[in-house]
Amino acid sequence: MATQFQNAFSDNALKNLVVLLVLANLAREAQETYVALAGALFATPFLVFSMFGGWLADRFSKARVMRTVKLAEIAIMIFASVALGLRNLPMELASIFLMGTHSAVFGPSKYGILPEILPFERLSWGNGLLELLTFLGIILGTTAGGYLAEYMGKAQYLSGLMLATLAIAGYGMSRGITRVPAANPGCPPRLNPITDLWRQLQFLRRDRDLWRANWGNTGFWFVAALVQMNLLIYAKEVLHLSESRNGLLNTALSIGIGVGSAVAGLVSRGRIQYGLVPLGAAGLALSTVPMGFDGLTTAWFCVCLVTLGLGAGFYIVPIAAVLQHRPPPESKGAVQGAANLLSFVGIFLASAAQMFLGRVCHLRPGQVFWVCGAIVLAIGFYAVATRREALRELFAGPTTVPVR
Repeated sequence: MATQFQNAFSDNALKNLVVLLVLANLAREAQETYVALAGALFATPFLVFSMFGGWLADRFSKARVMRTVKLAEIAIMIFASVALGLRNLPMELASIFLMGTHSAVFGPSKYGILPEILPFERLSWGNGLLELLTFLGIILGTTAGGYLAEYMGKAQYLSGLMLATLAIAGYGMSRGITRVPAANPGCPPRLNPITDLWRQLQFLRRDRDLWRANWGNTGFWFVAALVQMNLLIYAKEVLHLSESRNGLLNTALSIGIGVGSAVAGLVSRGRIQYGLVPLGAAGLALSTVPMGFDGLTTAWFCVCLVTLGLGAGFYIVPIAAVLQHRPPPESKGAVQGAANLLSFVGIFLASAAQMFLGRVCHLRPGQVFWVCGAIVLAIGFYAVATRREALRELFAGPTTVPVR
């Protein structure tokens, strides 16, 4: 849990730091392009390397994979420190790409190890805690990136050195991860991400709940990425906040996601609560309604972000538990790799959507939040329509729901 928190924090601190440095030094017409480019560069490695990360997670001990990846992060952050010190934009963007590669390989082992070290009745609780720390890391890392951009000034190499120090701490924490045996040591190499993804999609289609959870996860990360990118533009153009005060918005969102994830884990009562998905989708969608209207104060906007985060936590915890629990042990890494890849297809498409909605459709930043809410509402409606017993199960007693 601690290693994952550090991973999410450092990823997003570096990405947001580079984005804010870009925003500070480029003309308005180039800003959206480079914000989208930074998001795409972070997402691209997940399209290319997630399936490879899934194979590593099945072929070797997941704990060993995580420790090795954390070791590589130290070198990446030292490279980022040099890039920031030289103020070399291509190198800074390359560091985002390298951290994306690091996280693409890390992800399948991170999620796949939970069902190996937790009993089923604690899996939803574990996912609630993991998602809480993941999103806290994302939001607090984004906030830290804002402070570093504003207060480090021309000494940005110090920002890189701080992140390198955190990477060393992350590696140290990874040494304490529970050692587990390889789930499928005879797994043959799967080096072609396209054919491997196709194979995993065919496997997922045979399990209705896995299939729905996979696409629900993809839709969630599309919306999450769009919200995060749009939040930067909204804070600058509408609320006129400084880089550091932008942290107010991220703090509000982190509170909501943290509380939502923790409550979702507790409400699950030793089960996978499918009914939390439409409930969370409805809460998230309703939270975006006030965001598109003019005159919304920073305080009320923060309230909307808290409730949006609550809905997001409720939504993602059961989906993550389904993706971890239902695959057989020898395929958990491969399934996580496919889910990881597709989630970053969503993030990659969010970068394109940000440019399309802003530059082609000429939507205001607040109206982009409406688009996010409409997409999540559609996903929630689909969840209810295809699993009508989900809400009934949510309000049932604490008996075990049969695995279907």
